Amino acid sequence: MPIFAHPEFDHHEQVQFCHDKATGLKAIIAVHNTRLGPALGGCRMWPYADEQQALNDVLRLSRGMTYKSALAGLPLGGGKAVIIGDPRKDKSEALFQAMGEFVESMGGRYITAADSGTGVAEMALMGQRTRHVVGAGTREQLGGGTRSGDPSPATALGVFIGLREAVLQRLGRSDLTGLRVAIQGLGQVGFDLARQLKEAGAELWVHDIQEANVRRAVDELGAHTVSAQDIYGLEVDVFSPCAMGAIINDETLQLLRAPVIAGAANNQLAKASHADELWRRGCLHAPDYAINAGGIIDVSYEYNGGTPEQVRQHVEGIGETLRQIFLRAKAQDRNTTSIADSLAQERLNA
Repeated sequence: MPIFAHPEFDHHEQVQFCHDKATGLKAIIAVHNTRLGPALGGCRMWPYADEQQALNDVLRLSRGMTYKSALAGLPLGGGKAVIIGDPRKDKSEALFQAMGEFVESMGGRYITAADSGTGVAEMALMGQRTRHVVGAGTREQLGGGTRSGDPSPATALGVFIGLREAVLQRLGRSDLTGLRVAIQGLGQVGFDLARQLKEAGAELWVHDIQEANVRRAVDELGAHTVSAQDIYGLEVDVFSPCAMGAIINDETLQLLRAPVIAGAANNQLAKASHADELWRRGCLHAPDYAINAGGIIDVSYEYNGGTPEQVRQHVEGIGETLRQIFLRAKAQDRNTTSIADSLAQERLNA
C-alpha cells in the first residue's frame, strides 16, 4: 500500500495506522498540516470495502480539513481519522476507548471529534482515554441553557447560509420561497438543513438510504420522495448533497440539471476535473470545505473557548467567504474549487 506515492498524499505530515487486537480496532489517523495549529478533524466509522479505500478517504478528508480551517479563519490545522467497521453493528465501548488511546499517543497534534458513524456517545468513550477530543459533553447554547456537544446544528446552519448565498449569486434571488431543492442524505445535518429550507419557504425533494429518515421528512416537512438515481436529474434550482463523498462523478455529471450545487457532504467531486466541467456548464458549485465549516467552527470554540454568540457570528461568516469565492471565480473565469484552494493557500501562507 503506497503512502508517499499515493495520489492523495499531498505532503501529509503524519499518517498513523492503528490496530488493537483485543477490540478488533482497525483505524487510520492522518495529519495533513499543522502550520496554523493542531490538526482538528472528525473520527469517521464506515464499512470500507478495503484498506485502500479507507486510506484514500482519510487522506482526502484530512487535506480538506486543512483548507476548511484556513478558509474559516481558525487557528487549526487539518486532520482526520477513520475506523474501518459498520457503525450499526461493530461498535463497542472498548473499541472507542482503544481509539482514544491512539489519539492520546499523538500528544495533541491531532484533536478528534464526531463524524459520520460516530457521535457524542463515542466521543465520550474516547474522552475517557484522551484529553484531545471535542464534542463529548454538554455546551452552553444561545439564549441560555445547555445542549449536547453535537456540532451538526452549526454545520447545517452554515450550509443553509452558504446555499442562500449561492442562490443569490447564481439565480439573483434572496427570497427562498418556492425554491426547489433536492437533498441527498437526511442524517442530522441533512434533515436540519431541510427544516431550515422548509421554514424559508422552499419545496423539497429528498432521498436517504434509511427509509425512516425519508418518512420523517415527508411527515414533518412535506417533502417529496425520489429514488437514489432520480435525485440527480430533477429539474430543481439546487442539488444539495449531504451524504457521502464523490457523488459528482463521470456518471452523475450527465444527469445533473440544477444550476446550483450546495450541500454538506465532504469531497463531493470524484475528480478535480469535474470542477471545470461544472463551471463550463454554468453550474455554481459551493466548495464543500467552505460551505460545511460550521461544525469545525463550533468545536474549535469548545476547544479554545468562546460564547455561543461568537460561534454563531463566525458561522454566519461562511456566507461572506463564499461570496468572495464566487466573485473571484466570475472575475477570473475559474472554477470555484480552484479559487477556494487559492484562497486557502493565501491564508495558510499569510
